Amino acid sequence: MRFIEDVEKVRTRARQQVSEGAVTPTLQTDSDRNCAVLNEALATELICILRYQFHYHMAAGIHSAAVKSEFKEHWTAEQHHADMIAERIRQLGGKPDFAPEALRKSHTEYNEGHSLEEMITEDLVAERIVIMTYAEMIRHFGQKDPTTRRMLEEILADEEEHADDLADLLYSVNPSSGKPTERLTATEAVKPIRRNGAHARKTTRRR
Repeated sequence: MRFIEDVEKVRTRARQQVSEGAVTPTLQTDSDRNCAVLNEALATELICILRYQFHYHMAAGIHSAAVKSEFKEHWTAEQHHADMIAERIRQLGGKPDFAPEALRKSHTEYNEGHSLEEMITEDLVAERIVIMTYAEMIRHFGQKDPTTRRMLEEILADEEEHADDLADLLYSVNPSSGKPTERLTATEAVKPIRRNGAHARKTTRRR
């Protein structure tokens, strides 16, 4: 017995709906709605790119080199995320919205900050926002669109790492002086990000 009993039916439907590309009946979901959700994610990534770029170019001072390097690394990662999301929107039959007015859909804000410490803080807040909203998106897609769900899970893992990197910068070293400070506990530093009921921290950092 075949796993797919009526293979001929599948072949016929595939041929009849060839113009729909990657969108098949196996995606038991509303493609228009999903593209709208992903365009919110795209706008969010674009705002993060712009904020990291600004922070990279504006970070100055004798202690700014490590911070600038982190900003550049994150900016590059966010660009990759935006490309992934835009490509998935296109695969689903939608149009990635890069229009300037579409940036209003972003979940994060474009807050510049006036010092290295404020810049890092604004980026950490933004990363925490995307961690929460991407988790909601992953639940939305669930088993109805596993390809999109896996893409968002990959992006979410990157965003969690970004948040951890920024927390290390902010609470291991005082960015305004460059001097080491006593590490704050997770509770004192920021409201813990809880996964599976516990605050998770990386043991290694990707460089």
